[in-house]
Order: sequence, then structure tokens, then C-alpha cells
Amino acid sequence: MITFLTGLGVGFSLILAIGAQNAFVLKQGLKREYVFSVCLICALSDSILIYLGITGFSKIVVEFPLITIFAQYFGALFLFIYGLKSFYSAFRKSTRLDPSRIEKANIYRVLGTCLAFTWLNPHVYLDTVVLVGSISTNFTNELHIFAMGAILSSWIFFFSLGYGAKFLLPLFQNSISWKILDFLIGLIMWVIAINLLY
Repeated sequence: MITFLTGLGVGFSLILAIGAQNAFVLKQGLKREYVFSVCLICALSDSILIYLGITGFSKIVVEFPLITIFAQYFGALFLFIYGLKSFYSAFRKSTRLDPSRIEKANIYRVLGTCLAFTWLNPHVYLDTVVLVGSISTNFTNELHIFAMGAILSSWIFFFSLGYGAKFLLPLFQNSISWKILDFLIGLIMWVIAINLLY
């Protein structure tokens, strides 16, 4: 039980920080747009990465740093473009008062963006693969119990964030709130992109 709770705690401590992926999930939750699919992709991706980390893939990442370097530069470019798009939404004249009336984006574009936020983020490899993988070595006899705790934290977090966003909907009946959110998301994307490069 202690091993499971440790895995759960480690998972939450790594995922709770406000990042590009979390901001994207929050926005999709507020728009009520493909929420289940987005949460599922994020949780599944984390599960795969955590499992790879505890089964030794962390050694490969450390031995072949090109994996994280590739993710670093492509991730920074992706975040810069997405941030630019968010700033454009924040400053354009049109308003988006009611999330239920927003025209839904193409599902393939949304899911592709979601996958990019996960797999082009070098911090994901360092956190879920290297860090969780390293910590898991302390639980050699209960490796899979530790992994179950860490994986469960991702599922709880993403689905809580995606579906819990509806409680903020009254605030987002105001177009100014949407513009502030878009601006903050753009800012988060650019800060992370700069951080990746430097």
C-alpha cells in the first residue's frame, strides 16, 4: 500500500505544475470539445511513458540524448506557433461568449495537437521516463505496484481537469474571460518554448 501511495504521490507531484498540456486540456474542457478523447490521449500517453520508464527505457533516453534534443527543438517550435495562435484569439475583435455555441474544431486537428503537446515535450521524457524510472528502482520487488500508483495519478488528474473545467463555465460567459484565458495560454506556451531553448 505504501508503494502504491508513493507512486501516486510522485505522479501527482510531477503532473500538477501548470504546463502546455494542462492548459490545453483545461481549454478543451471549458469549450466542452472532445473532452473524453483529449483526456484519454493524455492519460494513455503518460501511462505508456511511465511504463517505459520503469521497464528500463530511461537508460536508452540517457544514452541517446538525441531523443530529447529532437523533442526540445520541435516542441519549442510547436509551442511558439500554438502560442501565436492563442495571442491572435486573445486580440481579435470577435467574441466567444458561450462555449456551447463555439463551432467545433476538426477532431483530427484537436487530437493531433493533443499528441504533440505530449510527445514533443522533452520534460515529459525527463519526468515520466527518467525521473519516475529512477525512483522506481527503489521498489524493485513491487515495481508494478509503484507504476500503478503513478499511472493512476495521470488518469485522475487529466479527467478531473477536463471535466472539472465545467465548474468555471459561468466565469467564461464573459468574452473578456476567454480573451484573458487565450492570452495566458499564449504566454505559458511562449515561456515554456523559451525555457526549452535556453
